Amino acid sequence: MAKPATAAETSNSTPTRHTIAVDGSAASGKSTVGRRLANELGYPFLDTGIMYRAMTVVALNRKHDTADQMALARLVRSVEMTVELADPSTGKASHVFVDGVDVTDELRTQAVEDTVSLISQTEAVRERMVALQREIAGRQSVVMAGRDIGTVVLPDADLKIYLDASPEERARRRHREFEALGRDSSRDTVRADLVRRDRIDSEREVSPLRPAEDAHVIDTDQLTMEEVLRKAVSLVLRNADGEQ
Repeated sequence: MAKPATAAETSNSTPTRHTIAVDGSAASGKSTVGRRLANELGYPFLDTGIMYRAMTVVALNRKHDTADQMALARLVRSVEMTVELADPSTGKASHVFVDGVDVTDELRTQAVEDTVSLISQTEAVRERMVALQREIAGRQSVVMAGRDIGTVVLPDADLKIYLDASPEERARRRHREFEALGRDSSRDTVRADLVRRDRIDSEREVSPLRPAEDAHVIDTDQLTMEEVLRKAVSLVLRNADGEQ
């Protein structure tokens, strides 16, 4: 991967695009690290999870049976989804629209949290989301975070990073997030849900959660997010210099 382009280089009509994949299990820190890495590089950032959450919002709002994969396949083919990527330097969130309606404020409800893994394992849903994600990456440099970016969405990404952490540490982080949102839940309940989602994500037939063979795996258990970010930035710089 070449070094990130300067302002002068990007003034050309066909600037070089760079893609960085950040994968990991739920609450491993991939969204936080991905967003901050994008800010360091001046790239847009996409947390692909918001797209699956948006489909979950639509399925719930329209009273679809979330276990009926044929119905979900018809639903995902019938809607139009667009993602408005935010400039990471602003600290604002990207917005996702379904049939022209901004559903961003509905993405973090408990109902969506409980259901998103079921929606995400539907083959037709994943196929549609992957196609949209590749379209986004084809238009610009991007840091993209998810669970199958390096293995499926962007298998030729310039750099692949996989973040991992123990269920206990991830439960602590997610519980802290829920407390900040004013959501009432115990850490044991949060941990049980994360383990359930890990099982669904890793055992699904389509795009199972796993590190890409050429991904750089970072165990974040004993690291602060700042330390993880510095490791990620170091990988970008090494990759830019042609190191493996």
